[in-house]
Amino acid sequence: VGVRRIFWGVTEALHLVDVINQTDFVENIDGEDRLGQPMVQVAWQHDWGNVEFFLLPWFRERTFPGPTGRLRAPLPVLTDTPRYEASSEQRHLDWAVRYFQVFGPVEIGLAHFSGIQREPTLVPSLDAVTLQPVLLPFYQLTDQSSLDLAAVFGDWLWKLEALSRRDNTGRSAAFTGGTEYTVVGLANSRIDLGLVAEYQFDDRGANQTTFQNDVAIGGRFAFNDPQSTEVLLLAALDLDRDSRVYSIEGSRRIGDSWRLSIEARAFSSDDRGDPIFPLRRDDYLQITLEKFY
Repeated sequence: VGVRRIFWGVTEALHLVDVINQTDFVENIDGEDRLGQPMVQVAWQHDWGNVEFFLLPWFRERTFPGPTGRLRAPLPVLTDTPRYEASSEQRHLDWAVRYFQVFGPVEIGLAHFSGIQREPTLVPSLDAVTLQPVLLPFYQLTDQSSLDLAAVFGDWLWKLEALSRRDNTGRSAAFTGGTEYTVVGLANSRIDLGLVAEYQFDDRGANQTTFQNDVAIGGRFAFNDPQSTEVLLLAALDLDRDSRVYSIEGSRRIGDSWRLSIEARAFSSDDRGDPIFPLRRDDYLQITLEKFY
């Protein structure tokens, strides 16, 4: 009983089935920074698999950058006046259940979630005071059944996340999957290179989601040195809109208590209807130095 972060999923570029915690868009847009979720969690562990049940009594709204923040939407998002499909709003009792088991080289997770959808629909509106155009977050109720699968065969890692969901607009399906091939000892060195290729599909189409027909390719460098140096390069390509997002993430320990991290992203889009278009001039480089006590 308390507040936790729970991660589900196996793919690299898109965490499709990870539904328990809310995304913190102020911290990062990659979907990997999550807000803690109040919950009651019960788990059973058996030889035939692990079963977890979650009661989620309080909903946390998604955070968005403000009018002068980055990376922001083309219109201000009024997070102080969200709308809910559920009459009880934030007090709606969500729940989820998940089964997980390992069968030799295969890991499988089956889950069902029922409650407030973590990703809001941004509804165009007018500010009641300034009468300026704004976006209002609208949180629908949803039922989502999902599968995440990972299989290791030699130097190949195969990954899949798939879901079917139902909300007030009907039923939809989405999946993301691909492979990662590890080149051990690149050019006779101690560096390992993981080559990543993934595909993302959502049948709701380009008007309702960014990841409707996308490909992500990249490479993960593990230097296998005492400083645990790692670098991940990714390029995400929208096959419908011809937009692109390029990213670099790297980290390295310095001494016994310091860590240096680097993150960079670049955006490219010529389609004004593309969600990436407002970010086309928001390329950035972020360097972080942390000390651990």
